[in-house]
Amino acid sequence: MGENAASKNHHLHSHHQVFDMAIDVLPQNGSKCFDDDGRLKRTGTLFTASAHIITAVIGSGVLSLAWAIAQLGWVAGPAVMVLFSLVTYYTSSLLTDCYRTGDPDTGKRNYTYMDAVRSILGGVKVKFCGFIQYLGLFGIAIGYTIASSISMMAIKRSNCFHQSGGQNPCHISSTPYMIMFGVTEILLSQIPDFDQLWWLSIVAAVMSFTYSSIGLGLGIGKVAANGTFKGSLTGISIGTVTETEKIWRSFQALGAIAFAYSYSVILIEIQDTVKSPPSESKTMKKAASISTVVTTTFYMLCGCMGYAAFGDLAPGNLLTGFGFYNPYWLIDIANVAIVIHLVGAYQVFSQPLFAFVEKWANQKWPESYFITKEFKIAVPGLGTYKLNLFRLVWRTLFVILTTVISMLLPFFNDVVGILGALGFWPLTVYFPVEMYIVQKKIPKWSTRWICLQMLSMACLVISLVAVAGSIAGVVLDLKSYKPFKTSY
Repeated sequence: MGENAASKNHHLHSHHQVFDMAIDVLPQNGSKCFDDDGRLKRTGTLFTASAHIITAVIGSGVLSLAWAIAQLGWVAGPAVMVLFSLVTYYTSSLLTDCYRTGDPDTGKRNYTYMDAVRSILGGVKVKFCGFIQYLGLFGIAIGYTIASSISMMAIKRSNCFHQSGGQNPCHISSTPYMIMFGVTEILLSQIPDFDQLWWLSIVAAVMSFTYSSIGLGLGIGKVAANGTFKGSLTGISIGTVTETEKIWRSFQALGAIAFAYSYSVILIEIQDTVKSPPSESKTMKKAASISTVVTTTFYMLCGCMGYAAFGDLAPGNLLTGFGFYNPYWLIDIANVAIVIHLVGAYQVFSQPLFAFVEKWANQKWPESYFITKEFKIAVPGLGTYKLNLFRLVWRTLFVILTTVISMLLPFFNDVVGILGALGFWPLTVYFPVEMYIVQKKIPKWSTRWICLQMLSMACLVISLVAVAGSIAGVVLDLKSYKPFKTSY
């Protein structure tokens, strides 16, 4: 999800302590080159902000939507999707008002989501927000390891299937592919500021549109070949799964859809790239509405076409569930695109977590040779590389940990469901609502306050239900699963 925004922006954050001092000194009426906080003039427009959000949102979450709609059926599936998109749009428009503390045009800017929570709510809530955010990033790293190994296996399987003319069942273990992905990530994680490479977000955007469009195209082709729309109004039939399974899976589908929409964490970072006047929040509200319409339309198409093509049997991951065997080269292209996208995205989500831990360690043990000392190593053709022992050890251990967890729990749908559900309520609903209430000084027990709290409570219930469904999914999957021996 947040490929672009995180990468464009988080290099700004380390400097903001310096500028806090400078705010009062600089002329408020604006010089030509600087904004009111002493930073270089921001140049973002409605178009760039919408593009950031769209490329941040359309990630690997789109692949599990056909499965989610299959659990819920033709009535509830699209309805839930529209509901999530409306809630996300509404809460993100509340969040745009929290970019500046106090006055919407001249108040102090918050550069990140955490900054906004710190300056508006403060106290324990900041720690809670940080914990959920970093836990989410850790979980995303695991989800991406699983997803990329599934795509690599899919390429191997589709070629094996093609060569044997469909005779060989082609069972493959996911373990070697996860190790390959892990080794790649260990190497990339040693590049400082890798997530700020400007071309990374462009590659990510192109790749995600490639595989989403191939999935959509194949779905349309399959529907045309079948000559009918499969699926039912109420979703997967009780014969195919038991009654309790259907309930759990419906809950899990809510988590998968929530995961596909969660971009509020990076909204403030994107807003920090937008120029003013008009005020940043006005531009951002428009950008949020444009991107919500675009992504919802795209999701509806991908999810509904996938369901129409496969009915009850819609696979958990559209491009690797082997609903499609031919044209095999096209499916291979889509899966290569997924792997390339995820290799970069893994870093974009892990780097803020790396930076957080390294900063904490530096403050805790400033004297430590192991933590603070940097060795300069000359790399032929690339200049000098600064090697830091703590960074080398900690980042390598982090990647090994995510890879091992992925090998133990290689269930893409369940992991996506848990992640989506955990992050959805606190980051997309609770904090934006609480900050908005404080920011706009809405009195307790007023009609507006009650409505906002009811929205927050309703979303909490949905989140809890989705977490329960996903955990039940993991438990069911574990019954029939032997670690490290998985073959698909």
